[in-house]
Amino acid sequence: MPSLAQQLIHWHKHHGRHHLPWQKNPDPYAIWLSEIMLQQTQVNTVIPYYQRFMQEFPTIRSLAHAPLDSVLALWSGLGYYSRARNLHEAARILVRDYQGQFPDTRETIQQLPGIGRSTAAAIAVFAFRKREAILDGNVKRIFSRYFRVLGYPGDSLIQKQLWKKAEELLPDNNCSGEIETYTQALMDLGATVCTRHSPKCSLCPLEQDCSARADNTIDQL
Repeated sequence: MPSLAQQLIHWHKHHGRHHLPWQKNPDPYAIWLSEIMLQQTQVNTVIPYYQRFMQEFPTIRSLAHAPLDSVLALWSGLGYYSRARNLHEAARILVRDYQGQFPDTRETIQQLPGIGRSTAAAIAVFAFRKREAILDGNVKRIFSRYFRVLGYPGDSLIQKQLWKKAEELLPDNNCSGEIETYTQALMDLGATVCTRHSPKCSLCPLEQDCSARADNTIDQL
């Protein structure tokens, strides 16, 4: 297993987030819903919406059969309403084409409305223990700083470079849940330590080998 993955898995055991409501529910639907809600939205904001949504629409079928207006009303205040529309449309597709079952491969998940490569990978990891790499905004920031990847992370060449890193760093196997722990650790590190502003470098398990920390370019990366 790559050293970075080992460090993060060890760090997560003591410092990661373990009590988020969707972590207690192995249902792929619950994991999918949480990943969509967490796109561009803070965890503390998402939690009450997630809980209300799961209470009102506890299954893919209940969401698919609900009027779109009801879905949007429950989403009200969370923002980025295209997420709710795509969620509803994807639920209808799952009922129509997959008998209400969630597909278990990243490639198939990615074909659903509103799901990009990184979100599809996260769902595949947490719901089906697949060996897939994620690269959301937090992870881009961690890798850009750690490896001193210069340039705008949204640029296609930079993205390609970051995806290569993300795939290379994956734990070799998942016999003890390393993939899930490592993926969650990346998310937690970016959300709580390697933040965009005022990162808590002294608390970071990667500090000693971080290129941006070494040459004082954290604010630029």
